[in-house]
Amino acid sequence: MEKLINQVPCSDLVRRVRPRTEDIRGAYYRDTTAIIHSSPFSRLKHKTQVFFAPANDHICTRMEHVLHVASIASTICRAFSLDNELAWAIGMGHDLGHTPFGHVGERIIDSLFEERGLGGFEHEVNSLRVVRRLANHGRGLNLTYAVQDGIVSHCGESFTQYIRPDFRLKDLDSIRSRSGLVPATWEAVAVRFSDSIAYLGRDWEDARRLGLLDDAPPVPKEVSSLIGSTNSQMINTLVLDIIGNTDPERGMGFSDEVYGAVVEMKDYNYRNIYRSEILAGYNRYFSRLLRLIAGYLDELVQKYGFDKKGYDEEKNMLAAGFYAHLVELRASYEENKEGLDRLVLDYVAGMSDNFALDCANEILKPEHLNDRIEQSQRGKWFDA
Repeated sequence: MEKLINQVPCSDLVRRVRPRTEDIRGAYYRDTTAIIHSSPFSRLKHKTQVFFAPANDHICTRMEHVLHVASIASTICRAFSLDNELAWAIGMGHDLGHTPFGHVGERIIDSLFEERGLGGFEHEVNSLRVVRRLANHGRGLNLTYAVQDGIVSHCGESFTQYIRPDFRLKDLDSIRSRSGLVPATWEAVAVRFSDSIAYLGRDWEDARRLGLLDDAPPVPKEVSSLIGSTNSQMINTLVLDIIGNTDPERGMGFSDEVYGAVVEMKDYNYRNIYRSEILAGYNRYFSRLLRLIAGYLDELVQKYGFDKKGYDEEKNMLAAGFYAHLVELRASYEENKEGLDRLVLDYVAGMSDNFALDCANEILKPEHLNDRIEQSQRGKWFDA
């Protein structure tokens, strides 16, 4: 097995937005600690991976997904004596900019961005934006260049047979689309493959657990015989295949036979899961929900601007919380010449599923009104 060597100088890979003295943890392990202690990471436990199933503890959440990706990427990197701490940090941070309600939510947020003339929305680019600018009260997480590059380049929905790093330093501030992005390090390439590996079998197992595949045709036997019939078997097969078929010139990737099975399995999932009626139903429901929240916040900004009294008079927790966020992030948006319409959509895009549902409830039925009704006798008893 040939050794894989990154051709980007180490001094460039560990460069940060704001210089800092490193400590015993090392640069990439320190990045991991910054990620896991951040608010965007905390919200991942209540963000949908594919299926909105809050009552079922065994359906994969976004937080579980990033843990799976990090662990798979770390395993691949160990085989090639790469920096598994770098892979772990990228894996843990790669979806920090994902929307509520999974890719259904991402498509809705994307349409809201387009309608407001703000360009499109891609969670990979937004994840970079989160760690670079939005997290930590508008200061960002000050991660190393290598981790930021891996986050914005992860694009796990793109199933490519082989990928080789381009070893080029990107102008991270100028990135507006994931299109054409190639990771600068082997560790980031490992994360990109691991993202696909992590959800290929798990999404299928979750769909089976929820009974969504009861009427669907089974996975083709030639696929299951090649890559396995359980998620754990698929992960094991694909990781070992990558390890056995990677070289410095061609890149990291799958053998021809296994890659064909991976593509067929991906197509099976798209036909029977991602384009299923239940996810189409999600789209209608969550579109109404997120548009309600975004429209309400737009209205608040237009009516009150930065006048705290107006937000207080709304007498709901969403208005109060959004005002605090608005004041806290104001300087960052003004410095970057971005309007409040962008701030509103960034706020909605950062919500967890649960918080978005609570926000809709605050708009439609504020808790302070419920409290007043409960405190009145007529609120507790029927009239005679």
